[in-house]
Order: sequence, then structure tokens, then C-alpha cells
Amino acid sequence: MAACIARGPATIVKTGFEEAVRHNLYPMLTAPNEMGLHERVDLVKRADAAARAYDSRVFLVQAMYADSLRQVLVATSEGRLSFDRQPMARMSVSALARDGEGDPQHGHSGGGGRVTLDFFLNEKTPEFYAREAARQAIVQLGAVDAPAGEMTVVLGPGWPGILLHEAVGHGLEADFNRKGVSAFSNRIGQSVASPLCTVIDDGTIGSRRGSLNVDDEGVSTRQNVLIENGVLRGYLQDKLSSRLTRSESTGSGRRESYQHIPMPRMTNTYMLAGESDPEEIIRSVPKGLYCTTFGGGQVDITSGNFVFSATESYLIENGRLTAPVRGASLIGNGPKR
Repeated sequence: MAACIARGPATIVKTGFEEAVRHNLYPMLTAPNEMGLHERVDLVKRADAAARAYDSRVFLVQAMYADSLRQVLVATSEGRLSFDRQPMARMSVSALARDGEGDPQHGHSGGGGRVTLDFFLNEKTPEFYAREAARQAIVQLGAVDAPAGEMTVVLGPGWPGILLHEAVGHGLEADFNRKGVSAFSNRIGQSVASPLCTVIDDGTIGSRRGSLNVDDEGVSTRQNVLIENGVLRGYLQDKLSSRLTRSESTGSGRRESYQHIPMPRMTNTYMLAGESDPEEIIRSVPKGLYCTTFGGGQVDITSGNFVFSATESYLIENGRLTAPVRGASLIGNGPKR
């Protein structure tokens, strides 16, 4: 085999490359990392000052700003050339608050995406993230311990989507399914969720953190319907998995660098909004938990079992939000209805 490789092909066909058609989801002239250092440092200083000014009980603040610029060039065997300039900027603020001699309580907020520095100056400012982090910490000072046992859980918008990402999204990546190690393997066309649930993975949303003009195999990203009205419709595919499963790439090929093989992975994964009023959902629960912010978590994609910590949650009693809760952990199974 080594000798065969050394001899090379019998004939060599020279061919040119065509530039692939791609999206333009994050147009910008100046990436954040190309701006002056003092402008970025000032964002952190502003966040620190705003969090401390929110409440005198806030005694420790940690603010972080980070940015990067990734240049990607993909030349495929099909003769397509794809280039992408992928900026990323994000900011986060953590705050600790203490009331008297009690235990310190933590709050965290952050965000960003494929945005210019103007995003942090005009849309989501350092003060916005700082006040939210401080507010969460102050709320936790008056929280009660989480109750134990099985109960109804209502998830708020935003960060609780991480549960969908981990408990469902990873299980729908094609490499796990073609190997038969996912709880969703061989279940296309079957009901895997409530008829109210439609789950989308969309890499074409402008300036979002998970968006890409092309994936790491030079394929344009697109919107993929994974679960439609509770029925599993498909998996996230890279080129290898799509060939092995006789399907098409969904623009989900991701690789750490050119030295690593591609794998099918998520972009922006979310559940479509339903028709119920959020307040109506809470009113329908006699006893339960309303979770608005999540911390860490993990999932076993083979069984679908997951565990997550809720960093901000509230008791639901007789259809009303009452006391804030600390130390809540959610344990469940993604595919089970």
C-alpha cells in the first residue's frame, strides 16, 4: 500500500477552482479585535462600575471581554473554493453579593456574537450585563432551598435553551446516530416529543454566535428542521455522515482546525414559539418550578438522561410565582415524553 501511494496516480488532471456562492451573515469592515485596546478595556471597567453601583451588597465583580478573528479557506475535491472571515466577540459579568454574615450568592450574565464593537456600545451595553448579573445575585440572597421530588417545570426564554441544546441537540448529530449510540438512533418519522414542539437548527441567522457563512467543509449553512410537531425529521449531517447514511449535508460540518477531522455539530438550535401565552402557562401549574437562568449541565446521549443546575428559579404555587429558589437541579430524559 505504501508503494502504491508513493507511485501516485497514473494520470494527473489539472483543474481550477470556482469560488463557491455563500451567505454574507456578518458583514463588517472592522472586526472587534482590530479596534484599539483601550476601547475594549473600557467596556470591562464600565461593567465593573455598574455592577458595584447596583447594590451595596455586591462586593465582588468579575468582568470579561474576549474577541477573535478566524480566517477559513476551504478547497474541496469538487473544485470549489470557500473563504470566510469569522469574527467573534463576547462579554460576561459575574457578581457576588452578601447580606451581613450570610453566604455569598452568585449572579452571571453575558452575550455577544459575530458583531462589531458597536454592539456593546449601542445594543447590549456593559451596564446591561452588569445590572443583570448583580440583580441575579441580589435575588438569590432571599431565596429558599429548592424542594425535592418530581414536579412540573416551566422554562423561561433565553438561557434555559441550553437544556434543549444538550438534552436533545447533541443526540441529533449524525455521527452518533449512524453509530447507533444516540437515544434518537433509527427514530426518523417517529414521535419523540410533544406535538407542540418544533426544533430548528439554523446557521443562517445574521450575526448570531452559531451562524456561519459556510461550514468547515465549504458547504453553505441552512435552516434544518430536526423535530416537527413532535416528529423526528432528520439529523445534522457533515459530508462523511451524509454519504454513509445516503442523505445530504446539512451544512453542519465543524472542525477544530485543519488538523482535525470534521464532525456534524449544531449552529443555532432553538424551539419555535407556541401559541400559548407565557402567563397562561404559569397559571396552569398548581405546584412547580419556573426556571429563568441555567448554569452547567451534562447529558448522556446514549440514554438521553440529563442533569442541569438552575441558577435562577422561582416556586410556582397555585398558578403564581412566589419565592425565589436556590440550588435547583433538574434531572430528566430528553427523548421521553
